[in-house]
Amino acid sequence: MRTLVISDLHLGGRAGRDVARAPVPRARLLTAIADVERLVLLGDVVELLEARPDEAMALAEPVLRDIGAAVGPGREVVVVPGNHDRHLIRDWLREDGRELTSDTVVPPHAGYLLEHLVAMLGAAGATVTVRYPGVWLGERVWATHGHYLDRHLLPESAFGIARGLLGRLPRDGAAPMEYEQRQSLTSLEGPLTRWLPRWAIARIDDLVAAARRATMAGTQAMAGRSPGHHWVTTARGHLLGLQMRRASIPALARVVHRLGIDADDVVFGHVHRLGPRSTDTAEQWTGPGGVPRIWNTGSWVHESLLLHRMRPPHPYWPGGAVLVHGDGRIEPLMLLEDVAAEDLDA
Repeated sequence: MRTLVISDLHLGGRAGRDVARAPVPRARLLTAIADVERLVLLGDVVELLEARPDEAMALAEPVLRDIGAAVGPGREVVVVPGNHDRHLIRDWLREDGRELTSDTVVPPHAGYLLEHLVAMLGAAGATVTVRYPGVWLGERVWATHGHYLDRHLLPESAFGIARGLLGRLPRDGAAPMEYEQRQSLTSLEGPLTRWLPRWAIARIDDLVAAARRATMAGTQAMAGRSPGHHWVTTARGHLLGLQMRRASIPALARVVHRLGIDADDVVFGHVHRLGPRSTDTAEQWTGPGGVPRIWNTGSWVHESLLLHRMRPPHPYWPGGAVLVHGDGRIEPLMLLEDVAAEDLDA
């Protein structure tokens, strides 16, 4: 079954960087969806971390309905919530989270926002299912948004920081609920952006993007390619200090190991960095001993500071996806590589 995996649409965000609402990116996305048998929305579909869910859902609705129509009758959309749209299943997690496995089926009526999302995606006849915290795409391919890795971006004995703020880190044989018990430090982004003006939200997004870039193996050298300002550099330094030299891929591999996920391939989103690309080495995109192989979907967010004066190909250019072929081959895709920056804004 040909499966297209996309993540981090962030539809309805106040900063207005969700490119899928723009005509050209949306058309590319819908064309790609029409060519597969199954679509997986791997988290952060709608921006719900800013505590304005009804407004965000209203902005997202035209895109979600178009996505559902592109899938059409007889095919499936799988929704896997992430950290920015965790609100979709927040109440359900409180009641039923203890039963979480690697691929738990979430009832579509688990909350009014989730029910609305499922209705929009399924309005044209597509079958919509919800899974959390991940979904098996094949016998040996597991997909998850990836936000659990944030728990491992601090050293396990960082002067009590990890224990005090994040709780005890999950150990081998952990259940998913152990990753749900405390929010990660990146969840501070939501409260910070809840009431700030749009220009301030954009600056916070820039800082988070800069920190995200430096957590990805092999991308530190690109820092010198993007122009910046002193305040950006200073704030980025503080954020990177919190991460204490941890990289996202090793952190994700640690999550997979501690949850006991027996997979050859793991697909995730969250860090907005499409890969592996042709310029990456295989060693950067695997767990210890070469297993599992790790793939990232990239995002559909135009991070203006990160991409200022940049041109594709670029691993953070919006429009990323991962295609899982029927024979098990996995292929990262860049659907907007020839789209100019001015055509990315909604």
